Amino acid sequence: MNQFIQNMVGMGGMTDQVIANDFLMSAKAGIRNYTIAITEAATPELRTILREQLQAAIQTHENITSYMMSKGYYHPHNLSEQLQVDLTASQTATNLAQQ
Repeated sequence: MNQFIQNMVGMGGMTDQVIANDFLMSAKAGIRNYTIAITEAATPELRTILREQLQAAIQTHENITSYMMSKGYYHPHNLSEQLQVDLTASQTATNLAQQ
């Protein structure tokens, strides 16, 4: 997003983090949905197609996670750092709601 617009709406650099986080949550939901669909599929051909889609969704999740980790948005192996990121994001959201 354009830096000028980000600053106008008071989000600064948070916009990329919010978008990446939403994308990660959507990828996780997609993975969950594919696994459920595989168990409900009526034919072996459909299960094969769904497994292929599941693998693509897992790769997408991995790509998003790597991106977020490289940007410092996500710290899955360091809970104290992740807590600080989450607290900063929640404070920003609270500040935006109060404006």
